[in-house]
Amino acid sequence: MNNRLYCVLMVRLLGIKAARAFLPAAVLAICTLAASQPACCSDAPQWMHALVNVPVPAHDEKTDAVLLYSEDTLIVQGNGKIKNTKRRVYKILRPDGKRFGMVRADFDSETKINSIHGWCIPAQGKDYEIKDKDAIETALFGVQDGELVSDLKTKLLTIPAADPGNIVGYEIDQEVRPYVLQDVWEFQEVNVPVREARYTLQLPPGWEYKAAWLNHAAVTPTSGGANQWQWVLSDVGAIKPEYNMPPRAGVVGQMIVSLLPQGGGQNKGFVDWKDMGRWEDRLAQGRRDASAEIKQKVAALTASSSTNLAKMRALAQFVQKEIRYVAIQLGIGGWQPHPAAEIFVHHYGDCKDKATLMSAMLKEIGVESYYLSVNTTRGIITPETPATRWFDHEILAVRLPEDAKDPSLVAVLEHPKLGRLLIFDPTDEWTPYGQLRGPLQSNYALLVTPDGGELIKLPQLPTSMNGFERTARLTLDSAGTLRGEFVDQRNGDYAMYQRAALKSVSKDADRIKPIETLVSHSLPTFQITKASVLNLNQTDQPFKYVYSLLAEKYAKTTGNLLLVRPRILGFNSSDLLETKEPRKFPVEFDGPVKNTDVFEIALPAGYEVDDLPPPVNADYSFASYHSKTEVNGNTLKYTRTFEVKELSVPLSKVEDLKKLYRLIAGDERNTAVLKPAAH
Repeated sequence: MNNRLYCVLMVRLLGIKAARAFLPAAVLAICTLAASQPACCSDAPQWMHALVNVPVPAHDEKTDAVLLYSEDTLIVQGNGKIKNTKRRVYKILRPDGKRFGMVRADFDSETKINSIHGWCIPAQGKDYEIKDKDAIETALFGVQDGELVSDLKTKLLTIPAADPGNIVGYEIDQEVRPYVLQDVWEFQEVNVPVREARYTLQLPPGWEYKAAWLNHAAVTPTSGGANQWQWVLSDVGAIKPEYNMPPRAGVVGQMIVSLLPQGGGQNKGFVDWKDMGRWEDRLAQGRRDASAEIKQKVAALTASSSTNLAKMRALAQFVQKEIRYVAIQLGIGGWQPHPAAEIFVHHYGDCKDKATLMSAMLKEIGVESYYLSVNTTRGIITPETPATRWFDHEILAVRLPEDAKDPSLVAVLEHPKLGRLLIFDPTDEWTPYGQLRGPLQSNYALLVTPDGGELIKLPQLPTSMNGFERTARLTLDSAGTLRGEFVDQRNGDYAMYQRAALKSVSKDADRIKPIETLVSHSLPTFQITKASVLNLNQTDQPFKYVYSLLAEKYAKTTGNLLLVRPRILGFNSSDLLETKEPRKFPVEFDGPVKNTDVFEIALPAGYEVDDLPPPVNADYSFASYHSKTEVNGNTLKYTRTFEVKELSVPLSKVEDLKKLYRLIAGDERNTAVLKPAAH
């Protein structure tokens, strides 16, 4: 379970879902070649032709396509197998809508695709039909490095002539035996209005279902008798993307259906989070047992440690840095961790494997720990989300011993029964033990204990734990040339991202490219004369860039005056809210942040300050900004602090955020005026 294989896990859970995709270049080339082959000229089915003259749902001029008809039919058999038929019909409106003629179906060893068909009804001319034999089968694509073995594959079908004015549709019929009897009906699309969406569920005698609705009012189904139900929705508006909005899964309308067999069963749908936690706990039974080799390694790693905290840190560093991230996803292996002994022998594993080994090693020093299932995108799992496997990452909640009260342990929450729990990610090699990266903070996770599961909110770290502290001592001459040294210290995620980016960089010239990029956004002309990187691999220390630069004509000449911008580098402002359309969704931040700048500029000989920018003091519940420009002797000093305190800004406060960004932008443009000193 990991962020790289989120699509893999969702496929295993939901029974294989067909999906459109923006395909990699190689796959697009294959699909284009296939589409260039003559298609069968055969009539499209009647359920498609019935949609030729229907009115299209409301849309704007930028809409590439509309979904005229969506139908999902689930027929559940008594043995737990599910037959799933999926139909979609799109009308293409713009050239970029061609992508809706690309059909993708993922499958594995537990899935059988009985048939996959596609059709095109052109505005003029004969229908096109693309049959199962025209589909291309390939390894699952869209997965980054780290997956060693997987039994997942993809079938691709390209419908020709998916051009503006034409109608394209497809039908996929498949059988699946899912590990968890749960399905998701996602009836709302991004940028695509939906005219009509249908969902039909057929259950065996004695079975029941539990439906939960997200981002849409619950709809009562009509009964077809014989344990059959159907839900129908019309004119579902499209979700329009916005910068820094909540994740797609957190805003689109959907219904989650848990299937409950008569008499229960281990692969039934989840009734609640406690139920789901029991399922996860059963999967891990016996997997955290330590082998003799693990016991020996723990003893060696902790031999020189005099405290429990020192021992935990030693084990954490070993698992984070010495156990490589490699995923093996075969069958239930997409859900179940490998045994700790096996992980230790091979020295690799995915996130749930690394969590398993770490848990086993902690137990050897008398420290209990518990699995935490989490999604690496905050907002996908919320208190309103029903129990569902929308997690893509596994971390640990470590039960801290009484003597482990070091101030470096900040990612801690108090549990009413378990006491102090440290939230730790064994996969994240760049975040020190005791801290937690931004996207996981204030996120919801499933705490798995022998008693079952519990949805908990992870801690939010102080703003001082993440951000940069940039200082500079510079001189300005009468020609307007600025020169001096900068110290750019980065903490938390800011440090983590830099270390990860420089992991495979060996040349010193390449290591300072991030600084060159930063400076180029603020200075039109400059020269970096010296640069170095400090604490690159010391994750318990702040990451630092130390560099010197020269910028000619930094100060602008107006008559006998010099105009100097006190804010030399960096931007805290944003234009994300400067849009014509009113905001529809909250603004989401990656994590709490505190950025500070202190720039000191020695004035050129013969000049004094004539005018200074006004101070800025803006303080809201979600963020604050304070800046000040002052003169101390012959030195111009600029100080500012930008702080993000809340990770989500609701619509009711978006206008305040816009005001804040405008204040910051104005401050970043302000100039100080220097004049010749009076004699």
